Amino acid sequence: MRSLRLIIALLLVAFALGANAQVTKREAGDSRKKDKKDGASNITTRQQSFYEVKEPSDADLQWMKVVQREVHIDKGKNAALFYPEMPNEDGESLYFIIMRLLAKGQISAYDQEAQMFDEAHKINFGEFLDNRYIDYTLAKGSTEKNPIYEFEDADILSNLLKSYYIIEKWEFDTRSNQMKPRVEAICPVMHVEDDWSGETQRRPMFWVKLNDIRPYMAQQYVFTDDDNNLPRYSIDDFFKLNMYTGDIIKTKNLRNLSLKQMFPEPEAYKHAQDSIEQRLRSFNQDLWVPPLEVLQARAEAEEAARAAAEEAEAALEEGEEGAEQVEAAEGEEGTIERTTKRAAKIKEETEKESKSKKSKSKSKSKEKKTKVKERKPKTSTQTVNTGVRSVRNRRR
Repeated sequence: MRSLRLIIALLLVAFALGANAQVTKREAGDSRKKDKKDGASNITTRQQSFYEVKEPSDADLQWMKVVQREVHIDKGKNAALFYPEMPNEDGESLYFIIMRLLAKGQISAYDQEAQMFDEAHKINFGEFLDNRYIDYTLAKGSTEKNPIYEFEDADILSNLLKSYYIIEKWEFDTRSNQMKPRVEAICPVMHVEDDWSGETQRRPMFWVKLNDIRPYMAQQYVFTDDDNNLPRYSIDDFFKLNMYTGDIIKTKNLRNLSLKQMFPEPEAYKHAQDSIEQRLRSFNQDLWVPPLEVLQARAEAEEAARAAAEEAEAALEEGEEGAEQVEAAEGEEGTIERTTKRAAKIKEETEKESKSKKSKSKSKSKEKKTKVKERKPKTSTQTVNTGVRSVRNRRR
């Protein structure tokens, strides 16, 4: 009898545990659905530290360059950051992830102009919404100290978001002996068309530290190819692997000026962008001595180019002023094309003229040699003997 009661009691306990498990599972599923709808899951401190990219210490750094880029929707694979424009079954864009995290108070935003990420430069998100005329309501559980905001997806004007500003640090780490770029912060930029002039104005919103949103970006996968719609990379991978394309618009400098302010002319501005980009990309290559084969091939190419340039210059000096020369690199050796047909033709003409002049001079010299100089008969200065001797002669 006791065994029967014990069996019944065990069955009742198992039934109760199963019912509680079903309730817990149902609640967990509902919470996951709610988190997916809200655009962000609850991230633990352990998860946050797992995704965080730690900054190298100053002792390990030997060189650093801080640049600011504009990542536009129309360049490269950047459209992956802006898709979808409104949340759908594929998920939500980076902009919605940032805005929802700020609305819940899970991350902080910083003043756009200061570009400093400390407590003194944090912005009040509620005031930001008021200044941008974005309608919102306070959510359930909101307090005066920790407000939680709710807004409609259409009210945050995601269709005007066309680019991001990013702060990129190029750091040379002595531990790995490599130069690597690291994105520190990101700023959404609205593109608003002026009603009077019709020009598009860029309106930066705020800065967000990338380490704060990395765990949430890692949960949102995107596809980066129009031919393959399978999402294989997360937004976090997109930044870690430097899959974005952006133009340099500013470098950290003592006067805190942008490249546009430093180089107003379009050609000078483009040249400055290219030179900075080239220097950053070739930094790793300039650190190491190339192999002997590479050095020999480079020296041979330079010698061939120098010889070709000397021959072309000599050919032009022999020709007339109208001769043209075409300088073009041929492959890796960088040889220069000899001369144009016009230069060759002029060279031939000059050679013919010199030959004809030489032949004429030779013929003239021969004529001079064959010509005999006629001698004139000598005229005697003595008087003709007439047979009469003078008196002086007779006396002798």
